[in-house]
Amino acid sequence: MTRRTLDGAHPAGWVPAQKITVEEALRAYTWGGAYASFEEGEKGTLEPGKLADVTIVDRNLTTVAPETLADAKIVATIVGGRVVYRR
Repeated sequence: MTRRTLDGAHPAGWVPAQKITVEEALRAYTWGGAYASFEEGEKGTLEPGKLADVTIVDRNLTTVAPETLADAKIVATIVGGRVVYRR
């Protein structure tokens, strides 16, 4: 989303024209992955009857400044209906 490099050499972002929104990134890593494997009917979105492996974070990733996304902490992870991690 920010396209910043870890060394801070590009504070405005490396190739800024290639930035995407948080919503676009979340969709790419959820529904996009399911679609790419022809499984969008079974997973990729949170809907009744679909499989759901879920990671819960301590903030709404769509409302915080993109520069603060790296500060988000995982609260819990659910895989196959079982909590496998809880902070």
